[in-house]
Amino acid sequence: MFGQLYDRALTGERCWVRRDDGRVSRLPVHNWLGGRHADDRFDTTIVDMCEGPTLDLGCGPGRLVSYLVQRGVPALGVDLSATAVRLARSSGAPALHRDLFEPLPGTGRWQTVLLADGNVGLGGDPVRVLGRAAELLRSGGRCLVEFDSAAIGIDVGWVRLESASTIGPWFKWASVGIDSMPALAAEAGLAVAGIRHIGTRVVATLAAA
Repeated sequence: MFGQLYDRALTGERCWVRRDDGRVSRLPVHNWLGGRHADDRFDTTIVDMCEGPTLDLGCGPGRLVSYLVQRGVPALGVDLSATAVRLARSSGAPALHRDLFEPLPGTGRWQTVLLADGNVGLGGDPVRVLGRAAELLRSGGRCLVEFDSAAIGIDVGWVRLESASTIGPWFKWASVGIDSMPALAAEAGLAVAGIRHIGTRVVATLAAA
């Protein structure tokens, strides 16, 4: 989805995100890579919330999967970027280079599914993403979903990555506010089990039947 420019951002090229309405924001790749630029409070808290075998959808370079594995928690990441998967594996995080909607191991048996860093907005279709998470969970499992604390409702639009030398292709994305969470969860067949604020960020726990 992100394409080659995203891969280059992961290896050091400075990039930003442009929306079709003209808004521009920094691509927070340093946060995703972990290390000294990571949001340690968020990462530690959401990892603490994970129970049992955990699947991270859109794992990027695998920082959360790596933390889970270090704690002895069985975990697997999934990402479309070959560069992200390579970086994840180099940090000791098991990861698959695959679309999250393709067949995945353990379907229907995961205890925890992670959707952090805005990944509930993948493809501009949060209902489809949450529905896929519900398919992957075991009965009684939980999906930990980060929502956009600055958004109201569901803001679907076209975005692209840019750098000083390259303009990437447009792709669909959604910013999903926590106010829309109850309706989205119900449509995906998940029950709201809790909401947790972590600094300026917010995570909902959605339970499978």
